[in-house]
Amino acid sequence: MKPTFIQMAIALALACATAGVAAQPSELEGVKLAPTAQVGSSPLVLNGAGLRVRVFFKVYVAALYLPQKTTDAAAALAQKGPRRVAITMLRDVDADTFAKALVDGLRDNHTEAQMAAMKAPMDALTANLKLVGEAKKGDVIHFEFQPEQGTRTLVNGQPRGNAIAGDEFFTAVLRIWLGDKPVDPGLKKGLLGG
Repeated sequence: MKPTFIQMAIALALACATAGVAAQPSELEGVKLAPTAQVGSSPLVLNGAGLRVRVFFKVYVAALYLPQKTTDAAAALAQKGPRRVAITMLRDVDADTFAKALVDGLRDNHTEAQMAAMKAPMDALTANLKLVGEAKKGDVIHFEFQPEQGTRTLVNGQPRGNAIAGDEFFTAVLRIWLGDKPVDPGLKKGLLGG
């Protein structure tokens, strides 16, 4: 029996929709996005990527690498094991401005009590970022988590400062981009594969 025109059109529409969900950009704003990454001995997959825009300036491209892909923010935040946020700078940003933006993102997505409980790890993250100095256009900054080491900051592959212990802190950092009040809603959508 031959398929009707309507059946073929529906099949084509479904195929296109499925391809759109599974497809990830291989490049964004000139930044090549690897489909996989490795943190320690654990392979990760590119969950999604997006552009951070502040006012009308393109600040950075961020890519989220997780053990398993998901389009749900809560599911992404709940994943355990190694994870990475890779940021490629599109403009120069001094360390104080970058650190303040991250702390503001944490504050927007946590209560005062949660912020007070995270004071020591936040201070450590700020100190690590100050060791970076100015983040220059083209620099690649990784915030990555390994259970045995904690949250690490790497710039162009080189560790900066000390690792920060605790799975909870890395999840808190992820809320900067994936929380209820993300720094950039468009970036959140991109990181979740949208």
